[in-house]
Formats: sequence, C-alpha cells, structure tokens
Amino acid sequence: MYPERTLKAIYNAFDPFRPLPAGDPVYVDCSDVRGEEDILDKLGRRLLLSNELTCELYSGHRGNGKSTELLKLKAYLENQGYRIVYFAADEQDIDPEDAQYTDVLLACTRHLLRELKGENDNPIWRWVQSRMGELKDLLQSEITLDKLNVEAQLTQFAKITATLKASPTAREKIRQLVEPHTVSLIEALNEFIASVLIDVIDQRKLVVIADNLDRIVPVINGSGGRSNHEQIFIDRSQQLKKLNCHVIYTVPISLVYSSRGTTLEDCFGPVQVLPMIMLQFRDGTVNQRGLERVKSLVEKRIEHAVPDLQLTEVFESTDVFDNLCLMSGGHMRGLILLIKTAIERTGDLPITARAARRAMTELRITYQNSISEEEWQLLAKTHRDKRIQNDALHRDLLFRRCILEYRLFDGEDECITWHDVHPLIRGIENFQSALQRIE
Repeated sequence: MYPERTLKAIYNAFDPFRPLPAGDPVYVDCSDVRGEEDILDKLGRRLLLSNELTCELYSGHRGNGKSTELLKLKAYLENQGYRIVYFAADEQDIDPEDAQYTDVLLACTRHLLRELKGENDNPIWRWVQSRMGELKDLLQSEITLDKLNVEAQLTQFAKITATLKASPTAREKIRQLVEPHTVSLIEALNEFIASVLIDVIDQRKLVVIADNLDRIVPVINGSGGRSNHEQIFIDRSQQLKKLNCHVIYTVPISLVYSSRGTTLEDCFGPVQVLPMIMLQFRDGTVNQRGLERVKSLVEKRIEHAVPDLQLTEVFESTDVFDNLCLMSGGHMRGLILLIKTAIERTGDLPITARAARRAMTELRITYQNSISEEEWQLLAKTHRDKRIQNDALHRDLLFRRCILEYRLFDGEDECITWHDVHPLIRGIENFQSALQRIE
C-alpha cells in the first residue's frame, strides 16, 4: 500500500488546464513528431528577421499545447530584448461562447494598459473618459473621471471587460457603444504605445500575444451564413493588424481549414498550425518514436512529482501504459485527462488495466454523446480516406477534436498532412457500424 501522499502527488502532476511555463523541467520537445513544427523556427524567426511589424496567426486543436509553446516563444523573445504582453483572453476578458471583434480589441487594450502603465494622463484613459457617461450606466458603478492614477484607471477599465464577459445583457450594449469608435480606440492605443516606449525600446520590440482566441465557439450570425470566426479574423483583419507592435493571435483550426483559409492567408500570411503528436502512421501502424515521446511526457511528470518512484510501480504493465498513450491520439490534454481519470479510478498503485479501461470508457462516452446521427458516416469516411471535406460539418468535427490532424515530412522534405478520427471514437459501436456500411 503506497502512502496517500504518493498517489496525490502523481494525480496533481497532471493538470490538463495549466500550460507549462518556459523552462519547466517536465517539458518535452515534440517537434520532430509534430511534422517538425517549431514555434521558434517559424514565428520566432519570422518576427526577428522582419524590419516591419508583423501580425501572425497560430492555430491547432484546443488543448494540444499551443499555450505551452507560446510561453516558450515569450521567453525566447524576452531573451532577445523584446517586451512581451501575453494574455489568455478567455480567463478574464472574453466569453468563448459569445465573442466578437470588439471584445478582442478591449482585451488587448486592457492588457497593454496593465503591462505598460504609462502616465496618469494617457490617450487610452482620455478615450474612456469621452464615453464614460454611457459606460457608468452600463457598469452600474460610481466612477470618478478625473485625477485617477494609472492603477485606478486600470481598475475601472477592467470593469468594462469583466462586465463584457460576465453579463450577456450588458455585453451587447457595451459593444453597441464601442463598435462605432473602434478606429479611434486603436488610434488612442497606438498613441499610448508610442508615448510609453519612446524612451524605453523600439516599438518593433513590443509583442502582444493574445492566446486562447482559438477557443471561440463558431456561431453563425444573421442570414448571410457568416460565422463570428470570419467576422473577427477576416472582416476585421485590417483592424487586427493596426496595432503598432508585433501581434500574435491564436485562431480556431476550423477556420484555417475552411473555404476562407486562403483568404485568411491573404490577410495575414501563412498560418502556423501545431498538429497532433503522431502516434500512428497513416496506415495505422504505431510510430514508435512518437509513442516513446508521449511516454516520456508522462514519465517526466511522475519523476518530478515523486523522484524515487519507478514507472513500473505506477502502471500494472507496459501494455496498460502504451494503450493509454495511444488512445489519446497524440492530443496533449486528452492524454493528461486519461491519466488523471485512471488515477481517480484506482485506490492504490499501480494503475490497473481495469482502471485504464474505465478512464477510456468515460471519455469515450463524452465523445459519443457529442456526435449526432448524421456525423457517424462522415467520421467513418474520414477514417477510411484519411482526409476531410471542406464543409461546415467536417469543420465542426475538427473544432470538437472528433477529427485530428497529423503531419509528417517524407525523405524528400515534402510535408504530408492527413486526418483521422480520434482513437476513442473508433471503439464506439455506432462508428463501427458506419464503417461497415461504407466498406
């Protein structure tokens, strides 16, 4: 019987919602099994080499490690003398279930004000003051307009974004108030950036990283059939690029692979996508290098949590460990959730085959409940053909991680991309029946 603190330490080593900070000892570089996608080589080098300000998009499946990679990029650029304003938009500023461009702009404004501070009399606060009469009513708050120091200004501005996220009723009213004045807000924001950095660093060394915008749920607005994704990243692309500094926005993967993907690239240039860790080749055989890389992710977390514990003491057998890893599909958060759920289903170490199966069954049911009747055949065809069609149904399945993307460079440096169904879904009877019908 292992001490309860041992099981607890291992359990808490697997947090599916905490990105790893740069230099974390449990970090494992998986670029060689992710189609050689390295954020430092692509986004980092592109930014360092450019004489002009850049506006980049970064994408990939939710929970696949983008935030960890962006934090690595942040540390890398800071070592090069850059000033980084990083924020996870959905934590305090944006409701992913209902987001528009105005919300993104206000979030960027709040975080630039928070990080750069500036003088008490600054362009952003003057912009807020000019509209504070209407905002006071919306925020239901008594606000003194004059003689506020920067910290007090930030507190008042934070009320705007907090209300925007928390109150659907006030959200629409704030948008209606701010929307006609977004151009003047951008001008005030750029004037603020210039005034703060004039004696500090060149504006070309300021980088804003707006993370977690890829979590914005697609919503079709109006009768034209256009989604909020298109309205934010395409219709407002020029305004997204107007900040006088380098900017990196995360973008939903479903938009990158939509019919508007080329338009998106025309607006911003090539979008870097972080694919899954490749655990299986296109023909379904196991990629041993990918499997070993994923296992090392788990091993490092366990070793860091309980240094003297052997891996053979944690899992009942190598097969149990391997199967848990393979069933993740190479999805980082999915892997961590499987391990965490398996620990919950065992009273003591080692994690048994039964506990692992229960963890897989529970997560499999979650996927099963999210899939509609007409989607089973689409999934079966994707598994058979290893490709997706460019339509709303497939993009939605991609957004929900029912379909995963993989990349591999062949011997001639040609990038091969394919898609497959999440391994947990392949074990569902509805999927197996749909697969039999199309074969």
